[in-house]
Amino acid sequence: MSLGTQGATATASEYPHAVRAAVLRDVSEPMTVEMIHLKAVGPGDVRVRIEQTGVCHSDLSLARGVLAQPLPAVLGHEACGTIIEVGASVNDLAEGQRVILLWITPCGHCFHCVHDEPHLCANGSQRAGEPYAVTEQGEPVYPGLTVGSFAEQTVVPRAAVVPVPDDIDTADAALLGCAVTTGVGAVTSTAHVTEGSSVLVIGLGGVGLSVLQGARLAGAGTIIAIDRSPDKADLALAAGAHHFMAADETNKTAVRGLTEKRGADFVFDCVGSARTIRDMWSMTRRGGSCTVVGIGGKDDTLSFSALELFYFARTLRGCVAGSLDAVADMPQFFDWVRSGELNLRQMVTGHGVLTDVNDALDELAAGRGIRTLLSPGGET
Repeated sequence: MSLGTQGATATASEYPHAVRAAVLRDVSEPMTVEMIHLKAVGPGDVRVRIEQTGVCHSDLSLARGVLAQPLPAVLGHEACGTIIEVGASVNDLAEGQRVILLWITPCGHCFHCVHDEPHLCANGSQRAGEPYAVTEQGEPVYPGLTVGSFAEQTVVPRAAVVPVPDDIDTADAALLGCAVTTGVGAVTSTAHVTEGSSVLVIGLGGVGLSVLQGARLAGAGTIIAIDRSPDKADLALAAGAHHFMAADETNKTAVRGLTEKRGADFVFDCVGSARTIRDMWSMTRRGGSCTVVGIGGKDDTLSFSALELFYFARTLRGCVAGSLDAVADMPQFFDWVRSGELNLRQMVTGHGVLTDVNDALDELAAGRGIRTLLSPGGET
């Protein structure tokens, strides 16, 4: 038996697992739900049934072509699922175990991994460019951000999953796959926000709201939130902000008014555009910290004068995946969820199934939705 007629013939033994998935074929077209065939589980792999997956702004960037991705692809990377098959060499996980899927899989041996920077692993995103499935016609299919969770199932290496304790809800665990760990980690592991400091967060999607919660956990004294949508004020205050501002030309003056005319000690841009990075820079105090958490486009450039870089002595840094070691740091997040110090449910603004994925992306693009959780195995 073989699948399709395009290119090399894919055999059913090589791709034995038929599952429904939302497939992106063209960045100018919506995703379509169709049948794909996942690769066979290798010795070091696990096959996971996706229970809940969040629709993230990074998925929007991939779907609209802002970030490059080989096509056709199955997007989705923020997910929790249940193991339904383990490879012969996997001896520490079992069928029926719930896991969080990781979109960066540390290889353990590159420069960054051996220097305690697994979030920067040189090989961590390599699988996004490697086919993991085929279509009914035999076309190779790629996993967006290595996971491909907008599908009923996926196959990933053992190192790409973290076990979930029994007392952690599946929906909470799914959000720990990207937004929450990225946002809180930006505060605790990238910028190292200090107790009593002033914090400003620009852009209140799932990551931005998580940065607010991280600032609260760090004991920041003044927490300010800015977003283009005034409707996000209540969400911002619930996440830990003391002050909310709708984005406009008065923000810089207002921020200085709340920070003794200095500017904020720590500022986080969760949008990632040249404009918002420039705004972040100008609202940071002299000697303060600027952290870019949002992912911008490669052609969106900005400039600084040599004098201002010297004079203001601000630190400008990027943040990938919260600068975390997911395996080592996840237990702390589980503890925060257990204690109620992290409230993840307030971020969920919608639920759906695979056929709702395009609507969820449209909500993100319009600046309305925070997180839609999809149940890929649900009814259409």
